[in-house]
Amino acid sequence: MVHVLSSRVLLRPSDPERSRAFYGTALGLEIYREFGTGPERGTVYFLGGGFLEVSGRATAPATGTLQLWLQVADAAAAHQELLAHRVEVLRPPVKEPWGLVEMWIADPDGHRIVLTEVPAEHPLRYRP
Repeated sequence: MVHVLSSRVLLRPSDPERSRAFYGTALGLEIYREFGTGPERGTVYFLGGGFLEVSGRATAPATGTLQLWLQVADAAAAHQELLAHRVEVLRPPVKEPWGLVEMWIADPDGHRIVLTEVPAEHPLRYRP
């Protein structure tokens, strides 16, 4: 059995400074740790129950295989904040047929990110 103690998503952006501005400033993710020096230095952000590491530099364009799912308390408020930071909003918040409110954005390299609000009445919040 594999006993996992911690995990993180590794992201190799085409422009590390632009991605750090996106994740650190526009999304407002808090920094867990930083390492190295120069433009390819690493920055690890808290990501709810995990971490997102932005380090190094991509050698090829991003593919659609990486998508992030981030739960937020208020999708409408997050939408307004992201618009103020000029984040590319692919789709504004919409209540889905399954009851979650989802909004899609993209990072500077085009990686898709869904911000999801779980409404109070949703079964995921049901406590018998």
